[in-house]
Amino acid sequence: MPDYFEIDRLIEDLAKVYSTACATTWFKVSMNKKPTVEEFRTKVVDFMRNFEYTLSSYPQTVEGSRFRGYANKTLQKEIEKVIQGNNKEVERRYKYFVDYS
Repeated sequence: MPDYFEIDRLIEDLAKVYSTACATTWFKVSMNKKPTVEEFRTKVVDFMRNFEYTLSSYPQTVEGSRFRGYANKTLQKEIEKVIQGNNKEVERRYKYFVDYS
């Protein structure tokens, strides 16, 4: 298996850097300053799933298919962490958002 270090790091940080910022802004625009933790996690996951589109743009080759399979599996693991409340950055961002909105 090739080394996909860069994509591993990106997926690990996807919720922290991109998806929580998008979710927080989404709730602000929706005028919902106190979403439940489940609502917040779900919205974070919605934005994480947008990365599936990016993965679909990789070459339609055997190696491209292997890569997409690997990356999608890694993404699903990170999504599960968010859903289960095991992503410390998402939990921290939620608490900050609802405490200071």
